[in-house]
Amino acid sequence: MSRLEQARAPDGTALPVRVVRAPGATATLVLAPGAGSSMRHPSLLRLQEGLAARGTTVVTFDFPYRVRGRGAPDRMPVLVAAYAAVVAAVRVEHPARLFVGGRSMGSRVASHLAAAGTPVDGLVFVGFPLHPPGKPGTARADHLAAIGVPMLFVQGTRDTFARADLLAGVLAGLSTATRHTIADADHGLHVPKRSGRTDAEVLDEVVATIAAWIKTDPRLRLGSG
Repeated sequence: MSRLEQARAPDGTALPVRVVRAPGATATLVLAPGAGSSMRHPSLLRLQEGLAARGTTVVTFDFPYRVRGRGAPDRMPVLVAAYAAVVAAVRVEHPARLFVGGRSMGSRVASHLAAAGTPVDGLVFVGFPLHPPGKPGTARADHLAAIGVPMLFVQGTRDTFARADLLAGVLAGLSTATRHTIADADHGLHVPKRSGRTDAEVLDEVVATIAAWIKTDPRLRLGSG
């Protein structure tokens, strides 16, 4: 296990950090939680443990509003600054290739971090929130064109936060984007019984997909969307 246990946000908030180290790892992935959850959410923990078991060191953390016990997320600049502080702390102890991403809101914050110029080797989005449910649009994706490194979008076909045709249109204009679709999965990656699969099997698919993508030479991924 790493010695890294917290990072200091610009506003002074001590952000708890959880690291699961993969022995011999050549890449580290920082994953931020969704708006209504924390780094202790069961699905994020399983994702972290699963990826570490497949060779990637995974770091999770909580945003300032969660640390303060608030339910509503901070504004995007505060979230991005907090994420940047975590990345800076991670680089000190884990100098290998660095990927950032997250679940839902966490993935959106990671995208703004990269678009603002923070150097990373790639981004992993699990349930990217393209728009609020019932309010389809693509404005939240306007900044993605500024990201010049590979991006992986893992998205369920029943995700109400990202209408399939709108997301497809956005990704078609991004040469650095790869999309992996999870059939019948909703925003939380839950699948109905009629799908013939369990949520655990879906999570295994997500873990395997991300792990394989991270291990692939990034130069081969560009333009693979």
